[in-house]
Amino acid sequence: MQLARIADAMAGVSLILFVLERFHSPALAGATAFLAIFPGLLLAPLVGALLDRHGRLRLVVFGYLLAAFTYTLIGVLSFFHALPVWALLGVALAASPGRPFAETGLRSLFPLLVPRELWERANAVDSNGYVVAAVIGPPAAGFIVGFLGGEAALVATGVLMVMGATVLLGTREPETEVASTGNLLRDAWDGLLYVVRNPTLRGLAATMSLFNGGFGVIDIALPVLVLQRLRLGPVEVGLMWAVLGLAGVVSVWLWGRYRSDGKEARMIAAGSIVSALGMALLPFAGNIWVVAAGMAIAGAANGPIDIGMFTLRQRRTDPAWMGRAFAISMALNFSGLPLGSALGGPLVGSSLSVALWVAVALMLAGATMPLFMVDVRSLSSRR
Repeated sequence: MQLARIADAMAGVSLILFVLERFHSPALAGATAFLAIFPGLLLAPLVGALLDRHGRLRLVVFGYLLAAFTYTLIGVLSFFHALPVWALLGVALAASPGRPFAETGLRSLFPLLVPRELWERANAVDSNGYVVAAVIGPPAAGFIVGFLGGEAALVATGVLMVMGATVLLGTREPETEVASTGNLLRDAWDGLLYVVRNPTLRGLAATMSLFNGGFGVIDIALPVLVLQRLRLGPVEVGLMWAVLGLAGVVSVWLWGRYRSDGKEARMIAAGSIVSALGMALLPFAGNIWVVAAGMAIAGAANGPIDIGMFTLRQRRTDPAWMGRAFAISMALNFSGLPLGSALGGPLVGSSLSVALWVAVALMLAGATMPLFMVDVRSLSSRR
């Protein structure tokens, strides 16, 4: 999982830098990021049903290999000057169905493998997998793009994905009870109803989709800020994401030792506000140090957000539904990222400052949701 997360962190930066370098269009970069993620999220109910019924690891391997093939294909086609815009968008679209398998499969195993009293600490390890990937992946992507080109960075991403799939071969997973009707489509529909009827999962979806929408805008705006306004290079773009990751490492380890029972909504809300305040520095950035400060503040807010969100979702999901509930819940939470990128592309092309303020506004809007929409009553019982 760690290999694949580093690859995914590389892919997010590599793909956007590649499109900006090759096609010089923030709008196209946003559209490519959208197609690489969002269509696959629509398949989340089916993905969750498959994970519950047919085992997680083989489907995770499929997700990794599909990502490896598509990212490598983009790099190879571009190297041979055979990548028109329609082909770029088509291959990005083909990559999206594998993402829910890769993201959900292993994470839904954690609460099945780890004792309940250690969930906060296990979630700290899980969350730190992302922040460690953010420390390693984006700088590596920026370095490769800066010195070898975007094509090489995409191929390197594919190689790491293959390595992640190889490690999983032969690994066993625990047997679990599954609430199944025997019909795949019915199981998928039941999983969707389970999430929709669960007030906590609904509240998390509203909160995190808005918050991630802000970061989706930042995904497009940050490279343009660094490359065009500050006149720096791809390496500096990667380093700014690494600053966010380093601050997140410290934050997640500290918050992972904190018992969060009944405090999750306040943790998510407070973290979202702090993150938005960090991003509010970016419109004023006249040098790289101001950008680094904003990213560090946002990274420091990662701990309470992730620990609160992961633990709350685990407490409120029955083990027999974890594949479906996690797939659908994570898809809803994550949907803001590609939507934000699709919105951010045209906004950045029109006004970089407006785009950055829209990102801040989305994060602040998300911060208000946990206090009103997340059900935190009697967390001792699962729903």
